[in-house]
Amino acid sequence: MPNRRRISSGSAFEAQASYSRAIVSPDAGGDWVFVSGTTGFDYKTGAIAEKVEDQARQAFRNIQAALNLAGASIDDMVRVRVFLASGADFAKIAPVLSQYCRTAKPANTTLVTGFIDPRILVEIEATARIPHAGRIQGDP
Repeated sequence: MPNRRRISSGSAFEAQASYSRAIVSPDAGGDWVFVSGTTGFDYKTGAIAEKVEDQARQAFRNIQAALNLAGASIDDMVRVRVFLASGADFAKIAPVLSQYCRTAKPANTTLVTGFIDPRILVEIEATARIPHAGRIQGDP
């Protein structure tokens, strides 16, 4: 993929595991932006909040930053995958999902799973689409 563009947030995790925060992959109809699973760590400070809803907000801020570097926005998301340490936490993050997904209304899959670091309570992966000829119009 010679046209593929890599986006980095500068997080230590990306350097440690040799991955990109996001990949921009163009095709005939537009650019796909694939954002890696993103946790609630603040990449500047290395801190992570204790509450799942605060982690979800920070994860979306991290995703938003990656999308912005790719020339996209939260409103361009077409799919999100949410991974939770506890299914009981879904009710706590639902308002955060609503806040960040209100305009795009992306497809969503939410799963319960374990994490490498016990401080991580939520991880979010996103895919966005930027059409070449104008923006996709939302629902009426």
